Amino acid sequence: MRASVITALSVVLGGCSSPAPQTETAPVVEQVRLPTDESRRFPKDGQTKMELVENHLLGKEYFKGGNLASYERDGKQYRQFLLQAADEKEALDLLSAVKEDLEDRKFVAAFGGYYGRNSGEGWFVFLKQNYLLGIVGLEQAEADLIARDFAARIH
Repeated sequence: MRASVITALSVVLGGCSSPAPQTETAPVVEQVRLPTDESRRFPKDGQTKMELVENHLLGKEYFKGGNLASYERDGKQYRQFLLQAADEKEALDLLSAVKEDLEDRKFVAAFGGYYGRNSGEGWFVFLKQNYLLGIVGLEQAEADLIARDFAARIH
C-alpha cells in the first residue's frame, strides 16, 4: 500500500509541474559593415555631391559600399570613388574584378592600376594600401592628373 501511495503522489506531483520553458532563438541576422565616411579624402574643388553608398557602389555587384563623389569642372562631369577593403588582398581582389569588367583595358604602370571603358565611360582604377580608388567619366590623360591628387590624400 505504501508503494502505491508513493506512486500516486509522484504521478500527481509530476503532473502539476510546468514544462520547462522553451527558449526561442532569434534568427541570425547578417551584420552588414557600413562603409566608413572617407569624404575628407576627396577634393572639394568642383564637387557637386558626396555620397556614402551602403552596397553595390556604381551598381556593380562585386563592389560593396563605399564613398562616391560627383564633380563638374571645365564643363566635364565625372565621379571619384573610394572603397576600403579589409586588407590589401581584398583590395587586390576588387581591382581584379573591375579589371575583368573593363573593355579595351590598359595597365597603367605608374599606378599599378587599369584604364578602360565600362558602358562607354572611361574608368581609371588603382590601389593605395587597402583602398580601391577610381575615376569614372574621363579620358585617361585627364583621369591621370586627378588620380595623382586623389592618391596623395591616402596616408
